[in-house]
Amino acid sequence: MTRRRLFAGMMLVLMSWGCAQKISPLTGPKEMETFAPRTTEYNYLQAKAKLVLEEDSGKITRGTLQLRARKDSLIWFSISPGLGVEAIRGLLSQEKIQILNRMGTEDINLSYSEFEQRYGIKLSLALVQNLLWGDSPYPASYEDRLVRVGKKFELTQVREQVRYFSKIDTRLGKVSELSSSSIAGKGSLLASMPKYQNIAAQAFPAEVLVKVAFEAPEVVRNFRIYLSWTTLDPQAGPLSFPFRF
Repeated sequence: MTRRRLFAGMMLVLMSWGCAQKISPLTGPKEMETFAPRTTEYNYLQAKAKLVLEEDSGKITRGTLQLRARKDSLIWFSISPGLGVEAIRGLLSQEKIQILNRMGTEDINLSYSEFEQRYGIKLSLALVQNLLWGDSPYPASYEDRLVRVGKKFELTQVREQVRYFSKIDTRLGKVSELSSSSIAGKGSLLASMPKYQNIAAQAFPAEVLVKVAFEAPEVVRNFRIYLSWTTLDPQAGPLSFPFRF
């Protein structure tokens, strides 16, 4: 077995820990003849996932992620590393990022522009939604580069000094890989959605792998987040979004 295959196998084992149900790859009825990506539809959404956080230092943290969302408005999340004790709670709105770290390290209460200046990554509520649910970053326009390679469309877009590269499955109309990198070379995000599942007649990622590289004060940090969704309800009724510093 080659090193590459061994590494891929280890990643799949890591992602699937704790999942009682085996998820089969989801495919659509036929390939798209023309480029027509699908957008995830919901008003409110509630979900839960197994989470693995891997740092470059070798430290690995396992836990549970609970998430609530109101489309294009709010994303609330809570992370518990074990025994039901909440370690991190966050709220993303259209205007800012707020993260309360109960482990005693630094909290975040910044606008997206302030976050970019401090950490070198351009984020938005829309981009986080796309990373979670496998939607393309922006609608395609004449200024973008779009090519078809086998069973994937490859879309390259540049918006506000950030380059986005997406691979979109021709059957599902959903993103299988998405990268976001600053043209200035300060920070980047790389996401992979290797499997999808059918929920409420829509394709949702079963797993999400995200690699983050950002510039913190005086140090460059890199870490990886592995999510394996265990429950996901895009038809949840009106939800509350409890958050207070």
